[in-house]
Amino acid sequence: MTDRYAEFRALARSLGVGAVGLVPGPNFERLYHAHFSTSERPTLVVIPETGPPAAIVPNLELGSWAALGFEGEVFDWRDQDGYAEAFAALGRHMPLSSIAVEGQVMRVFVHHALAAACPGIEIRDGETAISGLRMVKTGAEVAALEEAIRISEAALGEVTDAVRLGMTEREIESRLVSALFSHGAEGLAFGPIVAAAENSAKPHASARDYALQSGDALLIDFGARAQGFCADITRTFFVGHASDEARAVYETVRSANQRGHEVARAGITAHEIDDAVQSILEASPYADRIRTKTGHGLGREVHEAPYIMRGNDQTVPAGAVFTNEPGLYDLESFGVRIEDDILVTEDGCRSLTTFPREMRILG
Repeated sequence: MTDRYAEFRALARSLGVGAVGLVPGPNFERLYHAHFSTSERPTLVVIPETGPPAAIVPNLELGSWAALGFEGEVFDWRDQDGYAEAFAALGRHMPLSSIAVEGQVMRVFVHHALAAACPGIEIRDGETAISGLRMVKTGAEVAALEEAIRISEAALGEVTDAVRLGMTEREIESRLVSALFSHGAEGLAFGPIVAAAENSAKPHASARDYALQSGDALLIDFGARAQGFCADITRTFFVGHASDEARAVYETVRSANQRGHEVARAGITAHEIDDAVQSILEASPYADRIRTKTGHGLGREVHEAPYIMRGNDQTVPAGAVFTNEPGLYDLESFGVRIEDDILVTEDGCRSLTTFPREMRILG
């Protein structure tokens, strides 16, 4: 029988720890193909280097937990009793001197409860190594990403066809969210960014009641979630007309985006991709408008490894998916970002996004 914990056991050995700890989140969902919410109630799975795992589970979740086919001991607890004794029981059952945990996911109170139950334990941040197991996507995972992207692009096409002068950012955002669900999204990858005029120069802007005017940039950054996987797409449009400056900035960003497609391949480093893309922007008259790196990995989370930035010498393997999203931003006028989702292959890459990158005037 295949040991579904084998890669975690191997990871524990490579990190020199006795176990790996998982809490509900993307790594948990990848392992068990099930979603458990986080709340004030801690849930924890401990996977030792050898032997069966163990878990701490709120009593009210035991019915859902049974569907996982969990192989080890389960220490449940009730709200009225608290979770301290469940952690203590885990400590007695599986005495540990060290464990690697998800530093960006495990909450402080779970960390403290584990430390109290296992005096002297070394709790190490293993986020990079643990989440790195998700970097190379399977065929089924790529198909899920493609489905999320298909839904997203269909929604974007529907919404942009309806954009008119005088519509507000909030109105467009509302239409976009509705379109995503009508085209089959199971959820949002993140809260959409719909930003016009000078608001488009804020990479993480929030929609306002601002009404579109002729000449405005309109930046839309969004994504559907499908089968647990996220799309992340950005396109920048202009409303009514585009100035000569707007056209020049747009074409500079499009050239940088194209460069990202050209250089991506298995074996290249994240640094090399970012350097190639950023060099296009830096050689332009708009270098002072650079505010972001080229991109980030994409999968069960919107931001995951590999992070496409200078200084990151991590090799990008075949099967990794990352966002290629160069941008230029003038805080007093407008911003332009063009973002694609790219699958790295042995001999190059394949863009999972197909929405046109050419400048488009709306309204």
